[in-house]
Amino acid sequence: MMRKFNRFVASVLIVCTAGLGLPLPAQAGLVGTQEVMASAQRSEIQRYLDRQEVRDQLQAMGIDAALVEARVAALSDEEARTLAERLNALPAGGDGVGAVVGALLVIFVILLITDLLGWTKVFPFTRTIK
Repeated sequence: MMRKFNRFVASVLIVCTAGLGLPLPAQAGLVGTQEVMASAQRSEIQRYLDRQEVRDQLQAMGIDAALVEARVAALSDEEARTLAERLNALPAGGDGVGAVVGALLVIFVILLITDLLGWTKVFPFTRTIK
């Protein structure tokens, strides 16, 4: 009885070992410049949102930071490019309060538009247009 079991296990191991030598199918494709740029722009926006003063300001406005991150992830490539350009155009240092307020205003407008379109329900004072 034990001999039959050992033969069975050995047979299974032989088949498995032989299967390891078979090549697996692989797919490769070119990654376009637009895809790389969109990824870089999204990471730039995410770095901005990771700043503590931005998170504090969002919290003061009653907006959940996780919701903003989810919305940024859902932006189209064109919207991400536009937002990243606006963030890059902000002055470095100096007028930090104005920069934060400007960025928060952009985020507020994006949240407001998505509320009006009925995609989300963040603000209680909006009604969907559907």
